[in-house]
Amino acid sequence: MTCTDAELIIQRYYFPLGSAKRIPLSGIRGVDWRPLPHGSLRIWGSGDFVHWFNLDARRPGKRAALVIDLGRRIVPVVTPDEPGRLVAELAAHGIATSGFPQGPAGT
Repeated sequence: MTCTDAELIIQRYYFPLGSAKRIPLSGIRGVDWRPLPHGSLRIWGSGDFVHWFNLDARRPGKRAALVIDLGRRIVPVVTPDEPGRLVAELAAHGIATSGFPQGPAGT
C-alpha cells in the first residue's frame, strides 16, 4: 500500500488478477480503525458484499484493519503492516481518522 500526495494505492485489490486500486485522496471521506483481535481468515474479497479486503496472506496474524469511507456501497478494508504510519500519512493530508488506539495496540 502506498500513499502519495494525490492518491492511496492499494495493491492486489481486484479479484482475480490482483491489480491495484487507486483512490484519489480527495475522494476519501474518512478512515476508521477496527480491531482484528484474532486476525482474520479472509485474505481476499468480501464476506458481506459491502466490505472488500485486498489480497493479504499475512492478514490472519494482524490485529488492526483500516476501513476507508468513500461514500459508496463497497467499502475498501486494508490491513497494512504499519497501520499507524498510514494513518499518520492520511491525517497529514487532512483526512479524518477515528477509533485509533494510542501506543503499540495501534500497530
